[in-house]
Amino acid sequence: MGRTRSYDEGAVLSSAMHAFRRKGYRGVSIRDLEDATGLKVGSIYNSFGDKAAFFDAAFARYNRIVLRGRIERFAPAESGMDGLRALFASLLHEPNDESLGCLITNSAVELGGEGPPHRCTVEGLRILKETFTERLASSQRRGKFRSDKSPESTALRLLTLYQGILVLVRAGHDKRALEVLIQDEFNSLEASHDPR
Repeated sequence: MGRTRSYDEGAVLSSAMHAFRRKGYRGVSIRDLEDATGLKVGSIYNSFGDKAAFFDAAFARYNRIVLRGRIERFAPAESGMDGLRALFASLLHEPNDESLGCLITNSAVELGGEGPPHRCTVEGLRILKETFTERLASSQRRGKFRSDKSPESTALRLLTLYQGILVLVRAGHDKRALEVLIQDEFNSLEASHDPR
């Protein structure tokens, strides 16, 4: 009979997730994970396997808790383009004024080009694109999103902007300028800009 875990798995995965956000997959050592989570190396390996498996579990939690939580908070199902605008603006205001970036974005940059993309990166980008497409489509049905624009192609453009903003925030870019960019982008998508 295996021993019962004497720690909060969600809290441990959240701590690991923040360590990976801060330093990247390669930059985080097992010692860093011990320090971040309070677990000893033996407990990490017994519970999660190796570092790669721990990363997978932390990344899955990121998509489930952080990404979906941000969407539910700022762009719930019926929020349309107003919700998307709020979601994008939220990227400029991280807790404690940190700039850890997004685990999806950071991992795509760090690990991209070395074989197939990480499954959690693919999943996170899919969640975002589907969210953008649905919110735009519902806005179009209500006459709030331009009728000459495709929700699907505009969602891809917004996904590109979303990821770019996250990279620029991580690099210390002027947040006021990014805020203006976000407002200009969403203003241009409003139905009032339909060609006459």
